[in-house]
Amino acid sequence: MKISIQRLASGEGLALPDYATAGAAGADLHAAVIEPLTLKSGERALIPTGFALAIPDGWEGQIRPRSGLALKHGVTTLNAPGTIDSDYRGEVGVILINLGAGPFTVQRGDRIAQIVFAPAPAIVFEEVAVLTETSRMKAGFGSTGGIG
Repeated sequence: MKISIQRLASGEGLALPDYATAGAAGADLHAAVIEPLTLKSGERALIPTGFALAIPDGWEGQIRPRSGLALKHGVTTLNAPGTIDSDYRGEVGVILINLGAGPFTVQRGDRIAQIVFAPAPAIVFEEVAVLTETSRMKAGFGSTGGIG
């Protein structure tokens, strides 16, 4: 599948989204900050990527955390996965939050998140008086056992 990508002025000189390995599901996104941006513990910020996308109808882009940032620094994405709708044409941004104990600095070009594309079919909702029965029914929120 091909997706049109527009490099914005803030993205000049930066890598476009790219896959680190042949089997990677997510393409790495790079920070298009002009100056280094430091997030104190508990702080969040919208980080620009320097590009916009034209995602085909019936698809979405999902912004997901990078496991290395989460493990090593406690930095992750909020509202994960974040959704980029097929009709959005603005700059792709990543909401990062620092859940680590100390400050974390985002430098221009840093890999800050990844994007995964997934089908997102249009659903028609049909109101009914009663739903079909299943063996589970309303059991949820830890009802299947284990931790939680």
